[in-house]
Amino acid sequence: MLLEDFDFELPPALIAQSPAAERTASRLLRLDGATGALADSQFGALPEFIAPGDVMVFNNTRVIKARLSGSKETGGKVEALIERVLSHDRALAQVRASHSPHAGARLLFGSVAATVLGRQDEFFELRFDDCDNVYALLEQHGSVPLPPYITHAADAADEARYQTVYARQPGAVAAPTAGLHFDEAMLDALRARGVVIAQLTLHVGAGTFQPVRVSDLTQHHMHSEWYEVPQATVDAINAARARGSRVTAVGTTSLRALESAAANGELKAGAGDTRLFITPGYQFKVIDRLLTNFHLPKSTLMMLVCAFAGVANIRRAYQHAIAQRYRFFSYGDAMLIERSPQ
Repeated sequence: MLLEDFDFELPPALIAQSPAAERTASRLLRLDGATGALADSQFGALPEFIAPGDVMVFNNTRVIKARLSGSKETGGKVEALIERVLSHDRALAQVRASHSPHAGARLLFGSVAATVLGRQDEFFELRFDDCDNVYALLEQHGSVPLPPYITHAADAADEARYQTVYARQPGAVAAPTAGLHFDEAMLDALRARGVVIAQLTLHVGAGTFQPVRVSDLTQHHMHSEWYEVPQATVDAINAARARGSRVTAVGTTSLRALESAAANGELKAGAGDTRLFITPGYQFKVIDRLLTNFHLPKSTLMMLVCAFAGVANIRRAYQHAIAQRYRFFSYGDAMLIERSPQ
């Protein structure tokens, strides 16, 4: 398939610029991938659609304040978006400036200074002066890296709402947005219903917002993201399978981590980097159901949901969502998708 097969017209007014007043107050569109049936609902009703004994897998990554604004030592504005922390004083970053910095260049972010050590593809390796903890430095001097389609500067409200309530492991530069709809009361309601809550970690990278630049999808190279699937999560999923229960991935990041961990056919605990690119025709090994937001036209995530539910089903669902004025992207509404038969 070609990039153009995943395009659609989205009215700009449907791009959510702020979250719902309450986390669980979003709308929920249910899609049955087997029949194509659609049903409008509210996110607060989610526990009704998850059976006792089913497993829900959440990504517990924590968004870091990855955006730094400043100037070059020689003058000129510069912005760095941290992609990955490498050590106590080093990180990979996207750097925006009038001219790309060279190795040895000095970047000044207020009272923080960094040296450019070199370049790795589109990222620059930075070393921060007198730094013993990059995460602490970013927490003090950085800002929340809101997606490019959100037009306001990050504020205190975004610091709270562009983060899941169960975020634990720092390292993401974009939120696993399907998880933004949950509050503690919703998690308690799921547990009370007998739903098994499992966790993993995938640190969402800035590359998730990079456009696909080739029409032939076989030529696209995914950005690398670090993930870890613990043994407890593998055990919970295997136990669910044994009793005939189902597995729901909360977000495309949870899905990609699980499918990456099952790349050889059997789900195994472990950690590593994944470049898994899921397009129609992919054979899913772990996931029965996906909870996700509405995605950008021509994005890799749009391709993933088409692979999961069927291209025609997703096109019809998105047309319905636009007609019914659902809110799109990170701060928008959600979909609960039953996998299409493969």
